[in-house]
Amino acid sequence: MFWADRVAEEIIKSGNYKPYWVDDMKTPSGRIHVGSLRGVVVHDLVNRALQDRGVKTRFTYVFEDHDPMDGLPHYLDAKIWSQYLGKPLYSIPSPVTGFDSYAKHYAFEFQKVFEKIGSHPEIIWTSSLYFDGRMNEDIKICLDNVNKIKKIYQEIYHKELGNNWYPFQAVCHKCGKESTTKVTNWDGEKVTYSCNINQVDWTKGCGNSGKISPFSGKDYYAGKLPWKVEWAVKWKVIGVTVEGAGKDHMSAGGSHDVASRVCREVISYPVPFPVPYEFFLIRGKKMSSSKGLGSSAKEVSEIIPPYLLRFLMVRTQIQQAIDFDPYGMTIPDLFDEYDSCWQEYNHNGDKNLARAFVLSQIGEYPAPNKDLFISRFRDITNLTQLPNIKLQNKLEQIKGSKLNDFEKKILGERLTCAIYWLANYAPDDYRYQISIKLYPEIDLSAFQWNFLNDLSTIWQNAEDPEKLQSEIFQLAKEKNIDLKDAFKALYTVVLDKSHGPRAGWLLKKFTKELVMNRLTLNKSQTSRSKESKIKIISKPEFFSIDPGVAEKYPSVSIGAALIKGVKIEKINPELEKEKDQLLQSLKGITTETLGQYPEIISYRKLYKEMGVDWHSRRPSPEALLRRIILGKGLYNINTCVDAYNLIVMKHRISVGAFDYDKVNFPTILRFAGEGDEILLLGDDKPTKYSAKELAYYDKMGGYNIDFNYRDAKRTMVTEETKNIWINVDGILDIMPAEVEQTLRESIEIIIKYCGGKVEFEGVVK
Repeated sequence: MFWADRVAEEIIKSGNYKPYWVDDMKTPSGRIHVGSLRGVVVHDLVNRALQDRGVKTRFTYVFEDHDPMDGLPHYLDAKIWSQYLGKPLYSIPSPVTGFDSYAKHYAFEFQKVFEKIGSHPEIIWTSSLYFDGRMNEDIKICLDNVNKIKKIYQEIYHKELGNNWYPFQAVCHKCGKESTTKVTNWDGEKVTYSCNINQVDWTKGCGNSGKISPFSGKDYYAGKLPWKVEWAVKWKVIGVTVEGAGKDHMSAGGSHDVASRVCREVISYPVPFPVPYEFFLIRGKKMSSSKGLGSSAKEVSEIIPPYLLRFLMVRTQIQQAIDFDPYGMTIPDLFDEYDSCWQEYNHNGDKNLARAFVLSQIGEYPAPNKDLFISRFRDITNLTQLPNIKLQNKLEQIKGSKLNDFEKKILGERLTCAIYWLANYAPDDYRYQISIKLYPEIDLSAFQWNFLNDLSTIWQNAEDPEKLQSEIFQLAKEKNIDLKDAFKALYTVVLDKSHGPRAGWLLKKFTKELVMNRLTLNKSQTSRSKESKIKIISKPEFFSIDPGVAEKYPSVSIGAALIKGVKIEKINPELEKEKDQLLQSLKGITTETLGQYPEIISYRKLYKEMGVDWHSRRPSPEALLRRIILGKGLYNINTCVDAYNLIVMKHRISVGAFDYDKVNFPTILRFAGEGDEILLLGDDKPTKYSAKELAYYDKMGGYNIDFNYRDAKRTMVTEETKNIWINVDGILDIMPAEVEQTLRESIEIIIKYCGGKVEFEGVVK
């Protein structure tokens, strides 16, 4: 049974939740994040499942526009908006003209999104519940029963609230703030309050005090109940019988426990049927509207079609978190899941999958059609990248007949999404872009070159990408070459990468002349000298690679060096000239070309395997180059760091320099201990490692994080540093020869601008 139907059946069978009134609520304190959209859809589905069982329901959504502004969203100017901190949201002007208040601007934006994906609850404004006097009776009950409420808080949170605590927050009738007041007495008719200057640390009270009625009325707002108490009162005042919330509110000791006990012990109202659900995460992170963390519902609704966004929340069990990452293959996979449910519906197949399809529809849904041709999103993204292809004609070839009007509509919708996805979220190796270099610096075996030369002949005669794909496999078999080596050779000469998309589609993307030039390159034209002897060293008293790391990443090679007697300065005019020259040389680079470098790809792949999002934690070479691309220029740290950063950007291989005298040797490259901490450069609070993260450690702990993301504050190189310890990071497609070259050039430029003597240098494997 589908999860929403199971919940509806349980509600009806209990016989305890009539009339069936389903409700959800949210404070519009800024752009409302997509996590709140899950709450709307969960309640909408329960409401629909109840209706499908023939019972009458009401479905409402409460915008809590009376709550105080307790934080400034990052997209608002603090100089303008900080004056409103602590005031009720309904009383704050809208940041955009055309809306009655700040709250209504953001509430209507969110309402537009959930209506776009097919949810249409009745809207209730909490300010109206107060202004209409509907809250007053229960406000009095709560104030009269202050000791019962104190007991509830004490038993749940084990915290004394004090003799002068009351469950009410008055609005100061001098400054209009709500967050800064404290009610200290209730005489049965009025509350005594003071607006304390330092009541909270994010806004100031005015020092006013007074005695007022806590009962709001038309054109008069006295204040509000604490929200955990207020939650229960709103259930009663509205008549709610079914309402859930995210697991943080519904867990033991959470706000739902307080509200439930207030219902039973104070206001005598039956607790609504609870529907707890897991978080909606964006790339592994829970979002906060007030802190601006995560993607807003509006932003996510613009990435994928409405029915697919709804499906994302419909198909997931409510006890499972949704982790949406628009990058990578998430969106193509989501389309495939949707299509699978659609086919189950069309063919009267799996009932749960078919039900997921039905509940994902916006408005009327199509009748089952066994003959319906659904253009696969992946096919569209592949075909749109090929030259001289008429997309509709090609899909009609796949179908075996003409597309009907409905099938054309499906294609049109998906084509729009495919183009947007390819431009913004597709993996770099999914976009078919020819190498930016005329002759990639490559080093292939004779077997690989022979394979490529024969492939050039096959390619000229193959018309169909899928047939070409099969012939590539067959050729590799005939040439007795390992498939991995065969495809690596192909991707190296065409894309300057070690991996890429389906080879058959890739080769048909480009012109005959361009592909032929790539596949028949003479090795002597392009090969760089990687045959020079690499200086391999063993210095376990200084550095070693943990066996577990070597086992998981046999390609790992680390450059290591010790330079003593350096003299580091803040700035050097000649070094500044070198920095300017580098900036000039990199003027043509873009974020797209940046993602094509094999070194950057290697670090990104490593980060993905470590469970680190490289979009938010950029590997150091990528971070430096992105600054230039975005016009932010280079950092000015000191002559040591600025010097080797030039080499990092030149070779796109990360280098770390550390104060030798502050490192507690020996050091080791290993996986971090779960929960280990590091205080990073520029931070005030330590960062925790996960057990997947690769880091350099000494006896005191980690001195960098994520291999090459950031370094520890305690080992940083300053103008006081006399001796330098260097690490150069090689892994995956970054070869030992490249590590050694980067190490050597880093040493040369450091000595050029800082002096010193090299004690030893080399590569550890």
